[in-house]
Amino acid sequence: MARELREKLRTRMTWMFGFGLACVIFLSRSAWEDHPLVEESLFLTACLLIGLGSLGRAWCAVFISGRKDHVLVQKGPYAMSRNPLYFFSFLAATGIGFGTETIAIPLFIILSFAIYYPYIIRAEERRLEDLFGDDFRQYKSRVPCFFPRWSLLNGNEPESYEVNTKVLRRALFDLLWFFWIVGLFELIEALHAMKIIPVLFQLY
Repeated sequence: MARELREKLRTRMTWMFGFGLACVIFLSRSAWEDHPLVEESLFLTACLLIGLGSLGRAWCAVFISGRKDHVLVQKGPYAMSRNPLYFFSFLAATGIGFGTETIAIPLFIILSFAIYYPYIIRAEERRLEDLFGDDFRQYKSRVPCFFPRWSLLNGNEPESYEVNTKVLRRALFDLLWFFWIVGLFELIEALHAMKIIPVLFQLY
């Protein structure tokens, strides 16, 4: 029950955060629109981070789908980070921030992630330690918590792997949201230019 409550709270807070951020984006414009080189560089950064984050999340889904509560996954991306799904989500979320073609919003997303997600990770790892005991403690002692140590991937990526296709399909379709959101930003920018939506302030 505690886990279900945490997940519900996390979902609600994510939606509240997203709604608040959407309101800010809806009523603001990027000050960098007057500086095309900076604006396009920010958008390119967004594409790069969203692409890497989405590919990473898909990679994690292949290894974790349908196994989360039954097996301590230590292969693939889970060989180099204990929380690779959160790491790649962080990249994608930061990319969405850059998709606004500002610097302020991605910095705000990074700060929010840094404040909120350590609590989520600690709670999740306590649960895994309860489930898997010494196996998880040994895993924890050799694999970093968040930022991947790529050298650990050597020898820990199997040539074949059984996948829960239904769970994987849902995970892959969820990735489309990252790209749709950036497309929505472009639509909002066009509506600002057409003066259909008022611009109340600028963000750098």
